[in-house]
Amino acid sequence: MVRVDVKPSDPIDEQPTIGLIGMGAMGTIISVCDRPEKFESLKLTYQGNPASLYLSYHHVVSHEVVLPDIPAITVHRDGHAVSRISDFIMYSVEADLIHKVVAQYGPSTKVGAIVSGQTSVKTPERDAFEKHLPSDVHIVSMHSLHGPTVSPVGQPLVLVPIRAPDECMKFLESVFSSFRSRYVYLTYEEHDLITANVQAVTHAAFLTMGTAWAAQRSYPWEQAHYVGGIETVKVNIMLRIYANKWHVYAGLAILNPSAKIQIDTFASSATDLYKLMIAGDAQRLRERIYAAREKVFGVRPDEDGCSTPIFLTEDVLDQFSIGKRSSPSPSGGNNSLINSHLSLLAMVDCWARLGIQPFDHLQLAATPVFRMWIGVAEYLFRSTERLNAALDVAVHDVTLRSDDLEFVIAARGWSQCVAFGNFELYRDRFERTAAFFESRFEEANKLGSAMIKAIQDSNGVGK
Repeated sequence: MVRVDVKPSDPIDEQPTIGLIGMGAMGTIISVCDRPEKFESLKLTYQGNPASLYLSYHHVVSHEVVLPDIPAITVHRDGHAVSRISDFIMYSVEADLIHKVVAQYGPSTKVGAIVSGQTSVKTPERDAFEKHLPSDVHIVSMHSLHGPTVSPVGQPLVLVPIRAPDECMKFLESVFSSFRSRYVYLTYEEHDLITANVQAVTHAAFLTMGTAWAAQRSYPWEQAHYVGGIETVKVNIMLRIYANKWHVYAGLAILNPSAKIQIDTFASSATDLYKLMIAGDAQRLRERIYAAREKVFGVRPDEDGCSTPIFLTEDVLDQFSIGKRSSPSPSGGNNSLINSHLSLLAMVDCWARLGIQPFDHLQLAATPVFRMWIGVAEYLFRSTERLNAALDVAVHDVTLRSDDLEFVIAARGWSQCVAFGNFELYRDRFERTAAFFESRFEEANKLGSAMIKAIQDSNGVGK
């Protein structure tokens, strides 16, 4: 096995050869390959680039260590060549393709190599590795819990030992030290449950918002109800998700059994709450939501529950809004029209029904999106005044009743799509919605990245 204590200053013949099988938004390393038909285009992109300890698979490279004395990135025609010569191999392919790709290239793996994967669901990845890799190689999976446009500094980097001695873990820690990420050590079962809690149902909420708005042919930043304050978070994150590739979310949702349950429960919560809204049953709606508030946030119905916002003031969030308020808001206030916040009501109700304690995951393995989603949920639920206003609108104001109806339909549609387990159906739903918002992706990504950085800075993430 390669030396675990190798340093950039060590002789070149002692440096590990690092290989990546699969090239996408989350991958660019040293010896690389992709599908055969992409061979020539990859050569034009990467051949001759200097090697980097950063394994610069992030679009925003902030702490790259370039090694001018190490040979340039080498592009290979297929994974056999990469597997045969690499000391550390990472499979960066879609989750639904992991079995096929590992079965094809795994038998060529170099003796004593360390093999890893970057898929968002570890159970099928582990099964593929154990089935198709030789017994004389080591397996340590990994997962960076953030997207390719987010700086890795301070973000959780999950390491999942499957078949490897402690020396392999030390090697990976050394290789990825330039990320300055925070290592989290989990079993593959723990990883899949936590990512379902942290990512799957959160993604479902934002996918649902986008589909609902697209179904109405309505851009939310043009509607007063969805401009400013916490609506800024909703809109920006929705756009960031749809600006990514569909398979980033499909594998996590479809291949993770826990995710299917949670997405179905979220759709069920949205439906149940909407039925109470249209029935005008304010008392039962309030009782259900306040019970969920107590279970998730520990605030009893007779308590006010107000607290200092864990993120930013609404005025600061307004700086990152695509739409503009009709007039400036007073400091910390919100003069945009109130809406029912059905997405947040359904999310907290879903957490309560499933017994999920989101704050347990906040420090362990929270993604930037999950961190913000908890923030806006807490902002609404810890304020009795804001929560009561949302509930009052939900029952008595029909202005946005059609919006809420579309949200319920979209939530159930995504739940059914995931339950069917059909990747092409998922792709079609995703890309149809993405096409509606595509013209604003570039602007939304810039605003969203700035918003995430401001929120992280305010919470000391990455410091």
